Amino acid sequence: MSPSPSPRASHSHETDVEAHAKGPGLSYNKDATVGSFAMSPELFEKLYLTPKVPAASQGVKHFANPTPLGLMGFVISTFTFSMILMGWGGATGFSPVVGIFFFVGPILLLAGMLFEWIMGNFFTMMSMGLFAVFWLAFGMMQLPTLGLASDYSDGATSAPYNTVIALFLIVWGFAFLTFFVFSLKTNVIFAGIFFFAMIAVWILSGAYFKTASGDYTLATQLQTAGGALLFVVAILGWYIVVVIMSFEMRMGINFPLGDLSHLWPGNSAEIGDEEKQK
Repeated sequence: MSPSPSPRASHSHETDVEAHAKGPGLSYNKDATVGSFAMSPELFEKLYLTPKVPAASQGVKHFANPTPLGLMGFVISTFTFSMILMGWGGATGFSPVVGIFFFVGPILLLAGMLFEWIMGNFFTMMSMGLFAVFWLAFGMMQLPTLGLASDYSDGATSAPYNTVIALFLIVWGFAFLTFFVFSLKTNVIFAGIFFFAMIAVWILSGAYFKTASGDYTLATQLQTAGGALLFVVAILGWYIVVVIMSFEMRMGINFPLGDLSHLWPGNSAEIGDEEKQK
């Protein structure tokens, strides 16, 4: 059993956090504690991208914040994917960077998801799991060794093949729409990620439908538009990473995320009371 920190050390740490937690839209609340220092619900949501819900156990309070780890894998993969879709520098095909679909995005996202689950952060756990399987599923389509298009007479240009992928992306659009609705309880930036991802995959679905019909010119234009929206998604994701890391590293800079949790009063307290009664 580790020795308890001295009152002086605890006071010093709490004062340091208080100095960094204050800022526009943030209030330091000593009645709500997370880890070894007090944290307002707004600040908790800013760091973990999920509304603060009082938990019955504080057994996970010594874990580091896993949120930026998962998001880093997401943004690196999304940036790369979007630039190739837009054809920057004449780039085509994903075979040279197929690792982003398996070893960059999914590994970091799944690691982040696991620790978000351990820490009880429901929405970020769900979000990272969603994006992890998206990259894994899309990565399978890019592996030439699987020969997924070989079952069709015209290969990757076959109308049925492209229609199947288009339908797959439509379903993903509705998944992102669902998450967008629930992200409205977090902040503007996180909600923007799901909103633009939803529009992007629906546009890419249109690109596959146009490829199936043989309209390659419009298909290319739609692919570029979808890539541009995913580029915006990656920028928003990277911004959140910078916001969280700047706080965790005590940079003393307060970047806004556009908190939306204050628009949903009362829910966290009610859930906390229910947990205590169990």
